[in-house]
Amino acid sequence: MTTSGTRAAHRPSRKQWVIEAATELFATQPPDEVTVADIASRAEMTSAAVYYHFSSKDQVLAEAMRAFAAALREQLRAITEAHEPGAHTGAAITALLAWMAENRSAATVFFVSSAGMSQEAEALRQESRTQLLEELVRLVRKARASVSDAEAAVNGLGLLALLETAATSQVRGDDVYRSLGHRSFVREVGDLAERIADPAR
Repeated sequence: MTTSGTRAAHRPSRKQWVIEAATELFATQPPDEVTVADIASRAEMTSAAVYYHFSSKDQVLAEAMRAFAAALREQLRAITEAHEPGAHTGAAITALLAWMAENRSAATVFFVSSAGMSQEAEALRQESRTQLLEELVRLVRKARASVSDAEAAVNGLGLLALLETAATSQVRGDDVYRSLGHRSFVREVGDLAERIADPAR
């Protein structure tokens, strides 16, 4: 952010600044250690300005998760729409993984930092999983002309589990991610996605 000084609370555009500032903080610190004052300072606002838009830090976290989940769902929908019938599914999954790497702070908050924080956070994550699963089943159907409903559902669930695990590994930079290196990690995820979506290939 390039502005300096304290920002007024009454402008609607400030709400997004609060979410972005909180996301940056939640991605690097446990959310229960972040205060509203920390968020306000990062957003170059007063705490009163943050409270103008949000009733609590938990509400900011929930809104950040909602925004990421909606963007993730839209990204997957766009990838599915662009997916050519019969094309390899691995490329679609690795494209989504690349998008999450570009949105690392928000992905970290969604997949790692917010885990177990509240019932609302878990409900948001579950709702997102349901929506992503529907889209992944659609992707499987587009990639494979003849697939039963049951097989498409199981394959979609497998892709969802792979996507969540890969995203978590990537944002954490865990042992698997570090030992393989980014390029090999993404290639392996793509190959595994292809085997899950179409075991016959």
